[in-house]
Amino acid sequence: MSKTRIGVVGCGNISSTYLSVLPTFDLLEVAACADVDVTRAIAQATKHGVPRAGTVEQLLGDPTIDIVLNLTPPRIHAEIALAALQAGKSVYNEKPLALRREEGVCLLREARKRNLRVGCAPDTFLGAGLQTCRKLIDEGAIGQPVAATAFLLSRGPEGWHPDPEFFYQVGAGPLFDMGPYYLTALINLLGPIRRVTGSTRVSFAERVIGSEPKRGQMITVETPTHLSAMLDFVSGPVASMITSFDVWTHNLPQIEIYGSEGTLSVPDPNIFGGPVCLWRAETRVWEEVPFSHGRDMNSRGIGVADMAQAIRSGRPHRASGEMAYHVLDTMHAILDASREDRHVHLLSSCQRPAPLPVGLEESQVDP
Repeated sequence: MSKTRIGVVGCGNISSTYLSVLPTFDLLEVAACADVDVTRAIAQATKHGVPRAGTVEQLLGDPTIDIVLNLTPPRIHAEIALAALQAGKSVYNEKPLALRREEGVCLLREARKRNLRVGCAPDTFLGAGLQTCRKLIDEGAIGQPVAATAFLLSRGPEGWHPDPEFFYQVGAGPLFDMGPYYLTALINLLGPIRRVTGSTRVSFAERVIGSEPKRGQMITVETPTHLSAMLDFVSGPVASMITSFDVWTHNLPQIEIYGSEGTLSVPDPNIFGGPVCLWRAETRVWEEVPFSHGRDMNSRGIGVADMAQAIRSGRPHRASGEMAYHVLDTMHAILDASREDRHVHLLSSCQRPAPLPVGLEESQVDP
């Protein structure tokens, strides 16, 4: 059977990880790279053995490309994805799906009209750590889930990132930058969200860059940098989530799920590994649980492989555009709730993605 041909648009830092991982799946072939800076596309193609490199227009016009992997900056995710769909290609975006709800709706509508697929990162929920957590919950290891907590607390990226201004622009901040990892992990474990409320603030109107080459330059903060949200899930649990760029240090977990019979400590949703720890009422001790699934190393691109396989078999893909839109809608709802001083009932929903089968080879997403 012929391989699914992937065209990568956007050859920045994250592209190296994808270009290393995608060839490890039997059904994928990276056929071309493109970037607004063609020299960067050529450099990545040469480094990773990709046969062609050129402009974005050339890649979108190539009839042999099946899926466009869109690794452009978030502000143009929707623009590039829509162009790919209109060129007759399914598309897989880096997170978030888009910056505005209207853009996300447009992408999903266009894909349905053309019988194409939209997928979106993060796909870390398909890694060994979060799939092990999913299996434990589905098997009743903590009984009935009743609540959850999720925390992303840091001092912000201006101390280490070479170009940190965009983290403080509208459509970024800790919620839009890191929130998709936490919300996607929670939806994978607990299902879709029905309503939210939240409080947000800009703690510091300006930030000083501490990294090279812009050390000492000032950043004007345009988006909330500390956000506290309450999430009510359709299945019943209530979750507390805080995302912040205003915290020097803390002793909080990344994610914990609390059930009628125990507690599950979930690993960092920005990685594919662990550890996974379980506390059960019958034993009353914390136990580290061995992984039930593979892919505990950085495997960004497994969502692309899963979508390619799903297109062939006709099944739903796991890192779906519908789930990514539900995440986008949830993030905007948290901002709306704080601004409008109310609960916001979500109009969007999604299917809880199917778990990966146990016992797959590293090169597989289906048996």
